[in-house]
Amino acid sequence: MNRHWWRLKRMAERLWVRAALFCAAAIISALIAIWIGPYIPEQLTELVGPETVTAILTILASSMLTVTTFSLSTLVSATSAAANTATPRATRLLLQDTTAQNALSTFLGAFLFSLVGLIALNTGLYGGGGRLVLFAATLILVALIVITLLRWIDHLGDLGRVSETISRVERVAKEAMEVHCNNPYMGGFERTEKPDRPTVIDHHQIGYIQNIDVPKLQKIAEEIDADFYLERRPGAYCTPNLPILYVTLRNDEAGLSYELVDDIRSAFVIGDRRSFEQDPCFGLIALSEIGSRALSPGINDPGTAIDVIETLVRVMAIRVQGCEPKEPQHDRLHVPALPEFSLFDAAFMPLSRDGAAMVEVGVRLQKALRSLELMSDDGCKATAKEFLAEARQRSLDSLPYETDKARLKTCLDKQFTM
Repeated sequence: MNRHWWRLKRMAERLWVRAALFCAAAIISALIAIWIGPYIPEQLTELVGPETVTAILTILASSMLTVTTFSLSTLVSATSAAANTATPRATRLLLQDTTAQNALSTFLGAFLFSLVGLIALNTGLYGGGGRLVLFAATLILVALIVITLLRWIDHLGDLGRVSETISRVERVAKEAMEVHCNNPYMGGFERTEKPDRPTVIDHHQIGYIQNIDVPKLQKIAEEIDADFYLERRPGAYCTPNLPILYVTLRNDEAGLSYELVDDIRSAFVIGDRRSFEQDPCFGLIALSEIGSRALSPGINDPGTAIDVIETLVRVMAIRVQGCEPKEPQHDRLHVPALPEFSLFDAAFMPLSRDGAAMVEVGVRLQKALRSLELMSDDGCKATAKEFLAEARQRSLDSLPYETDKARLKTCLDKQFTM
């Protein structure tokens, strides 16, 4: 994704951006009545008195500030609950919730609309026509507030619950996995080996690769007649001593200037935390963290861990059932493959470790990995089988009772529910 669009998308997901847009729209709506008022027929201007509009706006101004404060505190409590009971990696998804953002933005915008309307009324900026327009806009706003309140009340029942958090992480994990399956090499070719005598490019910043502007890299490579070999994919951790890219110039006499190297580096967005968009492993890690936390002694909720295992099967099924990648669009870019081992390790290793001493978790994990093995193509079948054997051995070494061990050994041969 183009880095500018990516940054714009990330900014649009921030809570304050939508609230600011709603506030600006509310202020404009309140002030536009001043200019529309003179065009209202005179016989209609006396239908609404100033006391009526003032009373309604006063009620809205006082109530909307209270509702906004309450809604914001509810959202903060929900994100705190999600961080404590699920995983802190999911809090950003809750803050990006469109229903919550629309509710907060509507309530704050209604407060500012009422406040600006009251100021304009008390200073005499509205004539009779302006008051009528303001009254009509207020009625529309009241209807919008009622609809938003009903949606917000219905939404509050699920906000912050572990099951809802799992569903949110599942959605973004599926989206990232689908993008990966359609473009496993980010629109370029697979990098099978390290090039001979390349120019090594590292990055001055320390952090995780959040986004790579592939079209920009392709454009630069065409301009300097070179091939780019990526060393690190999105989600990888970078330090100044680790290469992120190798450059091979087709014209040996050419060289790379400092400005050109900085331009190449600018195609990589480095941040303190990983992001979900171009990093399919991160969604799997977030899901497995939820399951691992549910298995901790303080929570002791194996049912949630089993729900996570089933969710991981749905996400991993997108990959193991085989991908149909698109034709490469960037012939100058060579990208290393994302190993199947990394996906399985991110998804199932923490759960097989933390749930090894619980027979119900071990049985469900065995069935999940066997189902992935059976639906896998040749590339993933061996990896699924390897993790199946590892999870089984972990459980056999951790289970204290022989009956539980026997049940685990025969769980794949018997059709029983657990």
